[in-house]
Amino acid sequence: MRVAKRCIAAMPASAELVGDKGYDSDDLRHWLAERGTRAIIPPKRHRKTRLDFDAAIYRTRNIIERMFCRFKDWRRIATRYDRNIKTFMATIAIAATVIWWL
Repeated sequence: MRVAKRCIAAMPASAELVGDKGYDSDDLRHWLAERGTRAIIPPKRHRKTRLDFDAAIYRTRNIIERMFCRFKDWRRIATRYDRNIKTFMATIAIAATVIWWL
């Protein structure tokens, strides 16, 4: 979750963050709450305490999933050549601009 925190921290705080079950951790949820962001993350099956999430908002995540599929057309992003988070986020910004432009 350290990499997820660093990527999220590079962006301005938002009201909600939609993530899949892979991001279900108490540490990430607590960090998001401190940041003022509501986590829309379904709990994993093995979680002892079931947490509620907004299923209607979670269903709209396919928009984000389609965006990541478009990013995977860019080999540099798909293979994560850039190990520096600033360089990686700059590459994503360039790719997003080109995708939007086309």
